[in-house]
Amino acid sequence: MFSLPKKVTLIEVGPRDGLQNEKNQVETDIKIAFINKLKEAGITEMELTSFVSPKWVPQMSDAREIMNQADLTERSIVLAPNAKGVALAQEAGAKSIAVFVGVSNTFNQKNINRTTDESIEALTPVIFKLKEEGIFVRACISTAFYCPYEGKIDVEECIELCRKFVALGVDELSVADTIGMANPLESYELFIRLRQAFPTVLLTAHFHDTRKMALANIFASLQAGIDRFDTSAGGLGGCPFADGATGNVATEDVVNMLASLNITTGVDIKKLCEAIDVIAPHVSHPIETGMYQLYEKGRN
Repeated sequence: MFSLPKKVTLIEVGPRDGLQNEKNQVETDIKIAFINKLKEAGITEMELTSFVSPKWVPQMSDAREIMNQADLTERSIVLAPNAKGVALAQEAGAKSIAVFVGVSNTFNQKNINRTTDESIEALTPVIFKLKEEGIFVRACISTAFYCPYEGKIDVEECIELCRKFVALGVDELSVADTIGMANPLESYELFIRLRQAFPTVLLTAHFHDTRKMALANIFASLQAGIDRFDTSAGGLGGCPFADGATGNVATEDVVNMLASLNITTGVDIKKLCEAIDVIAPHVSHPIETGMYQLYEKGRN
């Protein structure tokens, strides 16, 4: 009989990953209200924003204002794609910074105009400097399972990229099914291998729900011993480079599933749905996740 973790940490990515590609420009005060409500629900780790070019990601153009107004904690995570973004994040007071690289060369070239090796080379001095300054570094591994251009990714390629980040001293690996094509067997295989290879590094699984497989993949990852998951309230988000990638797995649905398995998260699902109430009127599509719909019906 397999064993499951007794407690799971959910890293809320809605304010950043969930909103970065949103068509409607969400006002800063709405984002702050959303963030505050998520904290009230019991979320302790969260991606707040990203310091990227407003030309390419206009939704994140208020990154500095978000940092100024949010009640920052040690695990208020800020995404920064390069040295310039990292410098801006630090100037704004970030204590936890996320960098990202895809396993797929083609994905990297189309996304950031660099190969995987070139990306690692550019990030090496950045990560060394961050660790010298005591900054928590989260490495986001994109296209860990499948790439929209190259198809299925070899497990060994993913592990090797993770190994390079671990050698640089990162604190966390967030390993992503970027286009939502992984199945539970693939999820179990990769994460059991990663746990064996990197027993002292925080391992986080990040699943998209393109084929409605995210909860099944999370269950498989739990069996592999993973106890950290990126989730997005209301299932906000998606991959701009993959047709049909319908968003991140919904925080409320994950909380519900874990509760049914007697796994604690510290997250109050009612307050979580109240946080979704804040953001729902301001996004370009209705929020139709299972637990949020039940919550809505219960109010009517």
